[in-house]
Amino acid sequence: MDIATLIGLIGSLAIVFMAIMLGGSLGEFVDPASILIVLVGSLFVVLIQYPLSQFLSTGKVVVKAFMFKSVPVDALIDEIYALADEARKGGLLSLEGKEVSHPFLSKGIQMLVDGHDGSVVRAQLSKDMNMSYTRHDNGAKIFKAFGDTGPAMGMIGTLVGLVQMLANMSDPKAIGPAMAVALLTTLYGAMLANMVCLPIQAKLMNRANEELTCQKLILDALLAIQSGQNPRIIDGVLKTYLAEGKRVERE
Repeated sequence: MDIATLIGLIGSLAIVFMAIMLGGSLGEFVDPASILIVLVGSLFVVLIQYPLSQFLSTGKVVVKAFMFKSVPVDALIDEIYALADEARKGGLLSLEGKEVSHPFLSKGIQMLVDGHDGSVVRAQLSKDMNMSYTRHDNGAKIFKAFGDTGPAMGMIGTLVGLVQMLANMSDPKAIGPAMAVALLTTLYGAMLANMVCLPIQAKLMNRANEELTCQKLILDALLAIQSGQNPRIIDGVLKTYLAEGKRVERE
C-alpha cells in the first residue's frame, strides 16, 4: 500500500474538518442540495465526456494510487545483470523458466528464449508499453475531468443559491438556506477538486511514468542481452536510469 497517498488524503480532510469543528458545528457544513449539485452533478457531467466502459474502468485504475508495488530500479538492474551474465555463459536458452520480479521482463525473456528477432521483440514490447501507458492515462484523465468539473459545478450551485436568495429577500427565513447552498457548493467543489481528484490524478500519472521508465529499462536490457553484449556494458548503460549519486561501480 502507498501510505503517502492514504496519509495525504486523510490528513488534508482531517485538517479541514478540524478547522470546522473548532469554529462551530459540522452540521452547519452539510447541505444536501449542495452535495447533489457538486457530487452527483459532476458525476453526470464527466459521464458525458467518456464512454461508459472507460468511466466504469476507473475503479481498477484508482487502485494504483493506493495499492502499487514499486520496483526499485537499482534492484531491477542487479537482477538483469545476473540474467545477462547467465545468458552470456549458457546462451539464451539458459534463461528459460527463470523466475523474475517484473511481468514485463518475464514476457521479454520468453520472447528471447523463443528466438524472436530483435525488431519483433522491440515492436511487441513497445506496443505493450504504449497500451499500458494509455490505459493509465485514460484513468488519470477521468480524475482530471472531475477536478475541472467540481469547481465549475460549485460555481453553478453558488449562482443557484444566489438566485434563490435574491428571489426571497422578503422572507428572512429563506435567505439562510439559499446562502448556505451558495457558499457550500463552492466549498464542496474546491475540496473535491483540490483535495481528492487532482492529487489522485497526479499520483496516477506518477505511477504511469514510473512503470514506463522500468519498461524502457527492461526493453533496452533485453535487446542488449539478445545482441550478446557484455554484462558489464549492459550494466553501465542501465545505470543511466539511476540518479548520478546512486550509480555504484560493480565489483
